[in-house]
Amino acid sequence: MSRRKEFVVGVTGASGAPYAHRLLEVLAEEADVHLVVTRQARAIAAIEGVRYEGFSVTGHDNADLAASIASGSHHADGMAIVPCSTKTLASVAHGLSSSLIGRAADVTLKERRPLVLLVREMPLSRVHLRNMLAADEAGATVMVASPGFYGRPATIADLVDMVVGRVLDHLGMDLGVGPRWEGAP
Repeated sequence: MSRRKEFVVGVTGASGAPYAHRLLEVLAEEADVHLVVTRQARAIAAIEGVRYEGFSVTGHDNADLAASIASGSHHADGMAIVPCSTKTLASVAHGLSSSLIGRAADVTLKERRPLVLLVREMPLSRVHLRNMLAADEAGATVMVASPGFYGRPATIADLVDMVVGRVLDHLGMDLGVGPRWEGAP
């Protein structure tokens, strides 16, 4: 009997709460999800009109370094930090584990499981770019919240789906979210 897939989702203090909301909406239907939302992420979500309630997830406090997901012996199939602030990017890139999100990311990397960082910042400074490279070298997949327009999006939700679909792809979950390039007509 195969077990249900399990993922950790971290939400940090960068603009982009709709990305996290949509990811949770589709992922929680198909997998067990452990959710960690920072205090700043909750404040930004309120500004952006997003709430993280109503999903079937296991919530954790970002200060709880004794949570199950802080250990490599807890098997999760991967982790996504959506959106990923540049502060969190730096933490992941340099192996700093002073929060549960940082520790869970560190565990994900050391266990060689997929870790997706959806960075939401622009423009990018050299420090950000160096941290992106360091995170990539550590084994993370670094994405920038940059939706494509080939699917001819009609709504903001279409743009969000394009990015969330790519995050899901990198977690190994093809859930049919967002358009796929079918080639030029």
